[in-house]
Amino acid sequence: MTMHTTVSSNFEEDLPSKSIPKVRRTCPPKTNFLAQKSYHAWLFLAPVILVLLCVAAWPLFRTISLSFTDADLNDLASAGLIGFENYAFILSDSEWQQSLRNTILFALISVSLETIFGLCVALLLNKEFRGRFIVRTAVLVPWAIPTVVSAKMWGWMLHDIYGVMNVIFLNLHIISTPLAWTADSSLAFFSVVMVDVWKTTPFMALLLLAGLQMLPKECYEASKVDGIHPLKLFTKVTLPLLMPALIVAVIFRTLDALRIFDLIYVLTSGSAETMSMSVYARQQLFDFQNVGVGSAASTILFIIIAFISIIYLYAGKKIQQDA
Repeated sequence: MTMHTTVSSNFEEDLPSKSIPKVRRTCPPKTNFLAQKSYHAWLFLAPVILVLLCVAAWPLFRTISLSFTDADLNDLASAGLIGFENYAFILSDSEWQQSLRNTILFALISVSLETIFGLCVALLLNKEFRGRFIVRTAVLVPWAIPTVVSAKMWGWMLHDIYGVMNVIFLNLHIISTPLAWTADSSLAFFSVVMVDVWKTTPFMALLLLAGLQMLPKECYEASKVDGIHPLKLFTKVTLPLLMPALIVAVIFRTLDALRIFDLIYVLTSGSAETMSMSVYARQQLFDFQNVGVGSAASTILFIIIAFISIIYLYAGKKIQQDA
């Protein structure tokens, strides 16, 4: 036993006094990994970007270039540059100013109502009850119907002579005489908003319902244990967590409402009381065959939509950061 101890001590003394260097584990640089990941992302997106350049970028460039010319629909080849004359004409045109007011007012009212009603429907469909699948399917029917078909259907229902809406309101003694819902200048704009809200509320409800399905269940289970009031739970938990989905839904609907065309054109035949910017551009392009003015109107509409999209995205980012 003593010999073993002595040998061990002598072996330790023979070891070099310098400590053995520690081997450091080297990880691959993060920058190289991110660069490789970004390269593969762009590689997969390349076909989509190429298609978008063909179907979107070239028509947009062509429209902007034609907006600086006096192009006529009958003879596009003889178009000449006239600078910003088309834009000056549009900005001073009373019909354009009316269409701009109509479009902004339509977007504000319709998107606000659709967001409120869509959120209520989404909260209802998020509850568990018998027949929920059937109700969800039925709610989507107005959105699934093509806009032209919906506009034509509502045009018949709102007709002043044989429309069913007048019959219902007359029987309920809400009105005393039949109303020309789509022909009366004081009712046409309200009718367009009403039909759009009926048709597009399911779209908002669908997007918001998808957001509600992604919310963590633990928060609601804990709130039941703590006895938190449902209204306080909605304002303090549900609404902040739902804000990203709500912002996306509002952006989509706002962009769609700003370029509204088919519903107004079919329902009211593009009357001055309901004319939108898209209807105005179509009128200049095809009715008046003034391609230059129509292209300038389309370009202005594109700039307005892009500007509002940037504002929405910036505001949504700020809201998420503050939350």
